[in-house]
Formats: sequence, C-alpha cells, structure tokens
Amino acid sequence: MRNIIVAWLAALGIVGGAEAQTWPAKPVRVVVNVAPGGVADVTARVLAARLGETLGQPFIVENRGGGDGYIGFEAVTRSEPDGYTLVYAPGSTMMIAPHIIRRADLDPVKALAPVAATGRVSLYLVVNPGKVAASNFAEFLAYARANPGKLNYGTPGNGTSPHIATEVFSREAKVKLNHIPYKGAGPALKDLLGGVIELVLDPGIGLPHVKAGKLRMLAVAGGQRHPDFPDVPTLEEGGIKGVDGGPHFGFYAPAATPREVVERINREVLKAMQESAVLARFKALAVDLAPAMSPAEFSAYVKAESERYAKLLPEIGVGK
Repeated sequence: MRNIIVAWLAALGIVGGAEAQTWPAKPVRVVVNVAPGGVADVTARVLAARLGETLGQPFIVENRGGGDGYIGFEAVTRSEPDGYTLVYAPGSTMMIAPHIIRRADLDPVKALAPVAATGRVSLYLVVNPGKVAASNFAEFLAYARANPGKLNYGTPGNGTSPHIATEVFSREAKVKLNHIPYKGAGPALKDLLGGVIELVLDPGIGLPHVKAGKLRMLAVAGGQRHPDFPDVPTLEEGGIKGVDGGPHFGFYAPAATPREVVERINREVLKAMQESAVLARFKALAVDLAPAMSPAEFSAYVKAESERYAKLLPEIGVGK
C-alpha cells in the first residue's frame, strides 16, 4: 500500500509538471475586476498582448467591474482551476475593499492564489480649474480648509486606493471633503472634466488632460515629482505624509490551480514585465514597477498588506 501511495504522489507531480510545460494550450481569459479606462485595465491589456505574442495563444481581457471587485473575483473563483482563467486586480480590491465590504461566501484572499505582482500607481491631486480657482497646492489647501465640506472628490469606488489615499490626505491635511464613488477611474475622470466634481487623486489617466490645460495638477502623492511636471511638488514637500498609491496590482488564479502552473505563469509575467515596450508603456502611465516576486513572496505581500489596511481603515473612519 505504501508503494502504491508513493507511486500515486509521484504521478501527480509528473502530471503537474506536464501541465505547466503545455500551458497555454488554448486561449487564456483574463478578467479585470474594474471598469475599462483605468490604469488596471490598460496595464492588463498591455501585458495580455505581450503574453499572447510570446506564448502563441490569445490572452483575452474581459472587464467585469462593479461590486467592489467581487463580480470579477466571483467569475474567476467559479472557473476551472487550470490556469486558463485569471483575474487581474488592483491591490485595493484584494487587500482593502474586503475589509469594508465583507461577503461571507467569498473571501478573495482565501479563494484566490496570488500569481504575479506587476505595479502600482502614483496618485496626482488634480482639480477642474473652472471649479477650483487654486493655481498651486498652497492655495488649494487654504481654500479647502476655509470651506469644509464644499469640495467633492471622485474615486474608482469604495475601498479603492484613491479613496483610502484621499481619506488619509484629509486626515493629515485637516480638511473635510465629500466622497463620490464611481465604478472606475474612467467615469470619475469624465465627471471631473465635466465639472460634476471638483477634484480627484488621479491614478495617471488624467495626465493628458492636464497637459492639454483642461485639468490642473497641484501635487503628487508619491516619492518624487513627475518628470513631465517638474514644478508640481509632492504632498510630502507640502508637509502631508503617508499618502500613496496603495498595494500593487497583480494576477491571481483560483486557489486550487496546480502550483507548477502558477509558477509558470509567474515566470512568464515577470519576463513580460522586462520587455522594453511594456516598460515604456508602464512608464508613460507613471506606474511604479513591483519588485520581482515569486508566488510565495507575492502571497506573503498580500497577507501583510491586508493586515496593514485592517488596522488603518478604522483609524481613518472607513468601513465603520
């Protein structure tokens, strides 16, 4: 009996190795769990196109936004755990939103296996100049403090990185802003351009409109100034600390996906991340690359960030 069990386990290892070698033998579905038009959607499509070119199978991107990320997560957790259905998600939907919107039937941290981290956004304090007369960050801060509750800010949704970052900003800057959640960064940007809201912490998709003069950038929530806007200071230069773009985006697979397949996908994504065309596109979007992580390292990162936000959210009054 012992010999039979050993042989059976060895066979499983052989099968798993064979699956990893043959993957992908058919098209791969990549579910993006946020609306089209945001940085997560754009970076997913950049990587999917490159993976399709190098691996010889289409990587088909499908947006399943809404439900604070759960709609996309649910679509993937119900799929076969074979590496042919993945979810590409902003870190906020995996490590922040589940602490705000809890579902007893679906815990994404348990139901999904982290595969590969890709990058995270810097955030830019951007205003509609027709609605906010401030020409620089100091003027904006003075106006916001003098007019508590009169400015509306948009975000891609509750629990997203821009939402949490703006609440941290409000706490540190001692201002009161009204939160207007949208179903993605694209819809929030549209309403900012239309003057429906006054400001956003934009993940980068609004920069062309800043260059065109339709919007005004007042500060950068990141470690350094943007090279295309050298005169715009960081929030830290303005005395506001602790505001950042949140956890890294990444690929996830159903939890039961064979380890060998997860590792193969990880290797292919990390290779794609080093391609010059991919790097150039990420740089244009002002996305900070994630350090190269194995699936195990990415899993540890997800766990640690989830625990960090579980402590932070009550401190800033989010999710109560």
